Amino acid sequence: MTDTPTPGPLPADDSGSGGESTLTVVVAGVANLAIAIAKAVGGLLAGSSAMLSEAAHSLADTITEVLLLTAVKRSGRPADENHQFGYGQAHYFWAFIAALATFTAGSVFSIFQGVHTILEGEEPGDFLVSYVVLAVAFVVEGISLSQAVRQIRGGARRWRIHPARYLRRTPDTALKAVAFEDSAALIGLLLAAGGLAGTEFTGSPVWDGAASILIGVLLAVVAVTLGRENASYLVGRAAAPRVQEAIRRTIEETPGVDRVVTLYTQHLGPRELLIAAKVDFSDGDADAVEHSAEEAERRIHENVPNVRELFLDPTPRRGAH
Repeated sequence: MTDTPTPGPLPADDSGSGGESTLTVVVAGVANLAIAIAKAVGGLLAGSSAMLSEAAHSLADTITEVLLLTAVKRSGRPADENHQFGYGQAHYFWAFIAALATFTAGSVFSIFQGVHTILEGEEPGDFLVSYVVLAVAFVVEGISLSQAVRQIRGGARRWRIHPARYLRRTPDTALKAVAFEDSAALIGLLLAAGGLAGTEFTGSPVWDGAASILIGVLLAVVAVTLGRENASYLVGRAAAPRVQEAIRRTIEETPGVDRVVTLYTQHLGPRELLIAAKVDFSDGDADAVEHSAEEAERRIHENVPNVRELFLDPTPRRGAH
């Protein structure tokens, strides 16, 4: 499927609503906390740096979920005198902090632990306990990821695009964080299991240490990706091309409108869009322009979801630069 414009109203993107996103984050947070404790116990019993790195990974993910829950809740506060466009940007701020937490609490520790194990060695312990913990953790992480995948597929069906494209395009960075981190967690579990198996069969701690380093690198990639994504929205990211085209088409199909000279869009939050447009109206009469502008505004609110603020500036074509 493609993301080319389709006739009619765009579907409401409710991926950032308090309900489903909150559930996705809470499920992930509870799962990660339980897994972190189990991995820590298993890592201590097995003397495995990869297991301890995985415990740090799950602890970092738990901290991340708390911050993401804060992002969802804070961004839902109503506008006030000091924040007249609302608190939607708080979503991206707290999600950005969550990405930093993933890097500092998970990636740095894992890489340090892996290097230490390779250089200093480690005393092997009960490998069976670690394998059991990893297997249980894999199942629990899979359940957590399935909730995020369910939400992603629902949004993709509404927008009639592929789920992978929806995940790239959705402004709900909390959903992205859960999907990326849970996917990374499953990969990390496989790396930890491989490191344990290598150390068990060869007797060399290098395998376990190398697995720990790879887990740290994986976390760093996820943290940088999410950090860049949230930073992009914090500095004023425009709506997706499909949405911009829908806005432009809606305005230009309004009776009395000649063309859209310039269109500006910006995400104020996962479900809040700011639109400003310079519009060339075909009739220069003030009453006719006002009527066309009101009709264009009505159509935009009807056809384009999540519009919080809309500004139309009558601008003759000859005035465009």
